[in-house]
Amino acid sequence: MDQNHALIAAALASLAIGSDALAAGDKEKCYGIASAGKNDCATSDGTHSCAGQAKTDKAPNEWKYVAKGTCEKAGGKTKPPAKK
Repeated sequence: MDQNHALIAAALASLAIGSDALAAGDKEKCYGIASAGKNDCATSDGTHSCAGQAKTDKAPNEWKYVAKGTCEKAGGKTKPPAKK
């Protein structure tokens, strides 16, 4: 699979995951808990626009969907960091 196909597949997969999570209503974005390469979508500051592009663990502008009410217990925040 060439790089363009891989990027398209990743984007479509993230859209499907994101829509399911939002439709279910039992998920929320949790900032600061994603592992490198395991974020769910774009950063809050616009440094990238795709899932799986987190470069470091627990970057404050990276997020993952988690079960509602579990974000802060996992050490994250439900609001993105303030833009500089």
